[in-house]
Amino acid sequence: MGDDAHIPVLELEVCRALAPALTRAGPTAILVDATCGLAGHVSALLRAAQPGRVIAFDRDPHALARARRRLADAPCRVDFVAAPFSQLVPELDRLAVDQVDAILADLGVSSLQFDSAERGFSLRRDAALDMRMDPSQGETAAELIARVDRDALTRILREFGEEPDARRIATAIVERRPQRTLELARVVEEAMSAPQRRKLGLRIHPATRTFQALRIAVNAEFDELDRLLSDAPSRLAPGGRLAMISFHSLEDRRMKQRFRELATPRGLPAGVPLRAEELPRAEFSIPSEFAKGLVPTAAEIDRNPRSRSARLRVLERVPP
Repeated sequence: MGDDAHIPVLELEVCRALAPALTRAGPTAILVDATCGLAGHVSALLRAAQPGRVIAFDRDPHALARARRRLADAPCRVDFVAAPFSQLVPELDRLAVDQVDAILADLGVSSLQFDSAERGFSLRRDAALDMRMDPSQGETAAELIARVDRDALTRILREFGEEPDARRIATAIVERRPQRTLELARVVEEAMSAPQRRKLGLRIHPATRTFQALRIAVNAEFDELDRLLSDAPSRLAPGGRLAMISFHSLEDRRMKQRFRELATPRGLPAGVPLRAEELPRAEFSIPSEFAKGLVPTAAEIDRNPRSRSARLRVLERVPP
């Protein structure tokens, strides 16, 4: 699939979430895409809201190169940042940007990564077990599997994959130490209990949760996400919005809890009567349209089955 044909997950919903904040800020609006990928969301937002500047992050150099080509004729300034989104604050400081009007983070593995067999993300294509978002640095999944003991691997599968058969699968992996994707998929499938295979059904491969858990471990994804959730809201301008797309419950739970925490007023005195205008206000709010998060329509899932588990959540910095 060419980059221009690439349709990002929840494209219309992302535009509905962020276009109001960008339009409110006018021609000087700044959009940050913390996971630029193939620049599909940026392209849609350029059409919908015409920001004055885009700052595009991606830790994957191959994705960033493709985004550069796609956005070469963008109608505004575009800064490309080869860094993970945990570096949002220091990179904005480096660019002398204090506040921005919209931040987007799509936490899914991109089509480019899944469809490049040699990256080792797909359990249906044979390749070395790499799984690094940035293939130039860090430990590969194969190296992790080669050194980890059964207890540590069980914890990874249980905590990062919510795998009920974590112990059985970890035991089989440690005994065989697979180094390629199809080999690992086969080991997991053989190790999984029959009841768990039946629960997954035919649509979901038995090794899906194991691949997810290893990918999260290799890329320290939850450390990255927690840093972004901690840092990004403080860089929003008043009226600015943060939109994030998760693809499994572990990510979504972190986002939901953090957004609720920020949208809850602090310092309400117990037993002291106050008028409505005296009540403390939270600095952030969750727009009512996005209170429960938005998920893809049936039509989008038919078009793009990879979108089926996506959920969009939005946080707004309350304007004065």
